[in-house]
Amino acid sequence: MKRDTLRIIFMGTPDFAVATLKLLVENEYDVVGVITAPDRPAGRGRKLNESAVKTYAISKGLHILQPTNLKSDSFIKELEILKANLQIVVAFRMLPEVVWSMPEYGTFNLHASLLPNYRGAAPIHWAVINGEKVTGATTFFIDEKIDTGAIILQEAISIEDDETVGTLHDKLMNMGSQLVLKTVELIQKDEVITTIQPKTENLKTAYKLNKDNCKIDWELDLDTIYNKIRGLNPFPAAWCQLINGDEELNIKIFKVEKELENHNLSYGKIKATKNELKVAVRDGYIIIHEIQLPGKRKMDIKSLLNGYDFNENAKML
Repeated sequence: MKRDTLRIIFMGTPDFAVATLKLLVENEYDVVGVITAPDRPAGRGRKLNESAVKTYAISKGLHILQPTNLKSDSFIKELEILKANLQIVVAFRMLPEVVWSMPEYGTFNLHASLLPNYRGAAPIHWAVINGEKVTGATTFFIDEKIDTGAIILQEAISIEDDETVGTLHDKLMNMGSQLVLKTVELIQKDEVITTIQPKTENLKTAYKLNKDNCKIDWELDLDTIYNKIRGLNPFPAAWCQLINGDEELNIKIFKVEKELENHNLSYGKIKATKNELKVAVRDGYIIIHEIQLPGKRKMDIKSLLNGYDFNENAKML
């Protein structure tokens, strides 16, 4: 098979997907269509906001489709007209079988974990939150379930002790785009050898993030709290309630470090000086370096302490 016989449809929405699309374009693959999410209103003015993938696709003059219903007859007909023989999915929605089964060489997905672990919506976050030392990326052929298809390629990457979801996201974005390119080359040469995902008990799942599972529980141990905060930094951010006198504020916490130390303080108790803010937890303290109060921008802790006073009974809940 020659490269010019591949006709690729790319499906993706966020920045994470742009790196892969960019690499395909730069390597002169024939991307005959780009499928991305519809424009959505955002901000106070509710101005329509286009996806990162759409912005890049426009800059390269690529053909763009933004279906609201992936099963609609009109969308299926548009796909058929493009006559793609390979579809590549990076950070997109679950596809109906009529879509993923359409191309001759299949539809494969890039997932930011070492499958079968961390199937689901937020694999990068949960790897950090759970204190993993290693994660990675996987390409696999899509089937009727979520992230369960036959593995094509897989590559691992270490997670540093102070890694945040932001830094790991960027590492996996770049590594994953290269993995997609290697996968396309194997498909191009008809040299793909797949591996069925093992059926393993106690699989770790990448649950969708929501307000409840992003809240900090200050009753937990030092490492668990530290991992949760860095696993949600910078997006969507860990949060909790700050009780300071008569104030009850929902705040977001970003950059932190941990301090192992014995103490007799109640969990969540705040210790504040002119230069430092830390919260008592089991086994020690969480030292806060970046924080965001309601209606304010994220700020370093010294800036906060210059204009905000904590009373002696202040605590985090």
